[in-house]
Amino acid sequence: MFRNLLIMLFYTTLLGCSNNNDQLKANKLEQIKTPEEIYIVAKQFFESENYELSNEEFLELKKLYPLSNEAIQAEIMIGFISYLKMDYETSILQFEKIKNKYPSHKNLDYIYYMIAVCNYEQITHHGLDGKFNELALYNFKQVVNRFPNSDYAKDSRQKIILVKSNKAAKHMDIGRFYLKEKKYTAALNRFKIVIDDYSMTKFTPEALHRMVEAYYYMGMYEESNNMAAILGYNYPKSKWYNHSYKLIKKIENKESFFKKIKNVF
Repeated sequence: MFRNLLIMLFYTTLLGCSNNNDQLKANKLEQIKTPEEIYIVAKQFFESENYELSNEEFLELKKLYPLSNEAIQAEIMIGFISYLKMDYETSILQFEKIKNKYPSHKNLDYIYYMIAVCNYEQITHHGLDGKFNELALYNFKQVVNRFPNSDYAKDSRQKIILVKSNKAAKHMDIGRFYLKEKKYTAALNRFKIVIDDYSMTKFTPEALHRMVEAYYYMGMYEESNNMAAILGYNYPKSKWYNHSYKLIKKIENKESFFKKIKNVF
């Protein structure tokens, strides 16, 4: 009798545990939201600028529904949140991962663009951060070449000009330094780079004028005249052409003086 009672209690306990476990599972299932619901909550946190909680929700969405469309969008949002927090390295890693994981994604142009922007925003001064100049230029070119009709292509083209201006400014700084130190050949090489590779930038008129100066100080008056003529033809209203014009007048006065001396003798 006692043995039978123990057996009954045993089964009752098991049944009770089973019922409790089933209830826990049911409660847990009720707590789990759909991917759409989690995404909406995450977006609400994002729009209220609560980026930490938003990021947590997006991560949870990825974990629970890794194959859902919302999970892919969540990955993009996670990268963008890192960008907003100016954690550029993490943001770039996230966007690179998306780029490699979803090579046919409909928003791939945006992914490439954000990688470029993260590098671009790390350029702090034209004399520094050459690495980010190169990376930003490369990635903006990727946007333009791969997605020429994209909404992001137009801004990428503008950013390319700005990055090139940044690089041109660096060459100009070095060129001016060489000119001041009377290292005219080295200065000319820098100014030629600006003219040949960055002619779309605002530094081209000055680079031409500096070449006029360098040739003038080297006594190469014909070359100086030629560069001034190019400057005058392309940028007749530039202040740099006025500076070059004054130098050319000095050359003409010198040549006129020597002609007079020659005629005397």
